[in-house]
Amino acid sequence: MIFVNFKTYSQGSGQKAVELAKICQEVAEERKISIIPLVQVFDIYRVFQEAKIPLWLQHLDWHPQGQYTGWLNLETALAAGAKGTILNHSEHRLPFGTIRRTIKRIKKTNPQFQVLICCRSLGQAERFVKLKPDFLAYEPPELIGGEISVSEYNPTAIAHFVEICGETPAIIGAGIKNKNDVKIGIKLGAKGILVSSHVVLAENPKKVLEDLTEGFL
Repeated sequence: MIFVNFKTYSQGSGQKAVELAKICQEVAEERKISIIPLVQVFDIYRVFQEAKIPLWLQHLDWHPQGQYTGWLNLETALAAGAKGTILNHSEHRLPFGTIRRTIKRIKKTNPQFQVLICCRSLGQAERFVKLKPDFLAYEPPELIGGEISVSEYNPTAIAHFVEICGETPAIIGAGIKNKNDVKIGIKLGAKGILVSSHVVLAENPKKVLEDLTEGFL
């Protein structure tokens, strides 16, 4: 599977978020592979109305509905069409206790709502896997948005990460840019990839996504 993080890029915001999600949907249907757009909270309802593809949020808080001004709660996320969320991206880090509290509330309220936890190191992975998320992603922060992929940088670390994950599906990210990067990760046991700028900022996002899907074949 491919997680595409729209971040707050202008190319993945507003009406352009709708257009990019539709591209993800088209490639997913053509290649028979799961592609999950990670969209901004401001855009998810708009995208949900026009694109028929599972949508995830880029963040979620543990707070319930009520007197919690400014926090993002699960109930509203579900009503807007969200099917899951990522937590602890390197650009939005969270304390371990906050992650644990958020996952606990999600599992209690709606176990079908899925969670991917991002970790910046293997040490973090060893802690986070105990929270039993639906997915665990390994993204060395120094490689995010760069030209060197995690697959090229340290395949041994990927193999160790997969071992740590055990039955939790392992996702790899940071610098993934072509089918060869994907093939390396899949060969080492990863179940999917987390990408952003290489797709969102591309002149032809569909072509890039099609190339990435070939790494799963």
